[in-house]
Amino acid sequence: MDSTTRKGLKARIDTTLHQASTLWRRQRAYWRRWVVRSVNHMEVAAKLDGEAHWSARFGFMLIMSAGIAVLGLLLSSPAVVIGAMLISPLMGPIMALGFSLARFNLAEARLALTTLGIGVAAAVGFCALVVYLSPLQAVTPEILARTRPNFFDLLVAIFSALAGAYAVIRGRGETIVGVAIATALMPPLAVVGYGLATLNGLVFFGALGLFMTNLLAIALSAAVMAKMYGFGTAMSDRSTRIQTIGILGIFAILSVPLLLSLHQIAWEALASRLTREAISAYFGPDSRISQLEMDFSAEPIVARATVQTPKRRYDADQQISARLRARLEEPIAINLAQVLVDSDATLKEREQRELEAAKRAQGESLRKATEADAQQVAAELAILGAQSPSAVNVDLARRYASMTAEAMPGIRLPAWRALETRVAIRHPGWTVMVIPPVGQLPLIPFDEDSAALSPKGMEAVVDAAWALKRWGITTVLVNGRVASGEADSGEARDKLAEDRAAAVAAVLGERGIKVASRSTTSGAIQKAAEDEFGRSALRSVELVPDTLAEAPSAAR
Repeated sequence: MDSTTRKGLKARIDTTLHQASTLWRRQRAYWRRWVVRSVNHMEVAAKLDGEAHWSARFGFMLIMSAGIAVLGLLLSSPAVVIGAMLISPLMGPIMALGFSLARFNLAEARLALTTLGIGVAAAVGFCALVVYLSPLQAVTPEILARTRPNFFDLLVAIFSALAGAYAVIRGRGETIVGVAIATALMPPLAVVGYGLATLNGLVFFGALGLFMTNLLAIALSAAVMAKMYGFGTAMSDRSTRIQTIGILGIFAILSVPLLLSLHQIAWEALASRLTREAISAYFGPDSRISQLEMDFSAEPIVARATVQTPKRRYDADQQISARLRARLEEPIAINLAQVLVDSDATLKEREQRELEAAKRAQGESLRKATEADAQQVAAELAILGAQSPSAVNVDLARRYASMTAEAMPGIRLPAWRALETRVAIRHPGWTVMVIPPVGQLPLIPFDEDSAALSPKGMEAVVDAAWALKRWGITTVLVNGRVASGEADSGEARDKLAEDRAAAVAAVLGERGIKVASRSTTSGAIQKAAEDEFGRSALRSVELVPDTLAEAPSAAR
């Protein structure tokens, strides 16, 4: 390149740099005039000064937040952990620290650091006490999630801090709630307390690293945001450059181990996926991995898996280890527990056979239970009715039992009906019928000068209707009767007898018994009956089955 070309290139570079510098100055002037001047710096500074101080409210909310956080972690409840984030007051002094760094206000920075130090110590101590006293001390997924900080955690903290600082500057405090959730300052502190109480160094230092990452990232990002909005403009250009270089240096120092951690986490996820794929490919589609655990801290790496397979593979551990070693370029040991299971087709066939066998067994069991129940029904009918077993008829298929009773001294219709009801109640699902001895039906009694059925009379009608149905008789003759001294005239007596017959006929009709005819008894027959059986026997209604119909008798 000759001198003329070099001069021309240098002139173009100088022109480009001059244009860029001019554009930067214009943008900077615009920013200061229209953005920085719109901020009430005194009001924001006064608010942050208040956030930097320790107060009873700060201490109480911090302890409550720590308690809720550690309980949520022990219970592995994300909802409870989020509740602790919402009430945590840690964002206040951290923001105050960041703005004090931007303004180079060492007194306020010391105050904010003191508040944070006391608060962190109190929160960690309280969480450690809760864990020490708790019967639940197992490491939960919520705890493990906060023991391995990575570069993504740093980015979350930076973005959240920028949003939080903007909210403070612009007076939009409600945004701080979302920032507190995004950065999750309190849960890592609670995990630090857990590690301290259980003397678990891995958990303790991992969670402490996550908290310090969030703390520094938020404070330094807030300082950068404060600088952009005109806080700390009294500092010299040299001090500003030193401050900027220091912040960038701290971010760089934080980024290196976090990037390495992120790389390790990504590699472990890849190794777990490849291990699962290799095991599945080796055993085929009929197998299923029920459990897979990777131990990356072992040397070599150990993968423990439980595989459900229809066929045992005796060389599976060595074969899969060799395949994975080639893909991962790392030594790995495979420990497989093979559980023999049927394939889908065989399993369905066996399930069908088992289902059919179960149905047969259930049917046989039901048949035996029905037979036993039938024997019990028959025995109860025969014993309670004092009848011979041959009097009982049982139909197993219909679950029907009947007994034709023989006449017994002193046993009347109500007793036979009560026997039927008792056995039927004791054996639900069975139809039980007791057929009483065929004979004359009881008289239906009435009160003096009354055509209304009394409770005793109603019970007698119901018993009679029941007996007629059991005998297979559907038609009956009804004879209404009146005792001497009832009613004051022959016409009234006939009317009373007719009404009594009608009352009984109505009840019988409701129960499916037809009344062929109604009649009354009077005259010499009535007088003879009263002389023989007493006057009360005539205050009644007489029922005569149609198949047994004959001239009305005097009494029963």
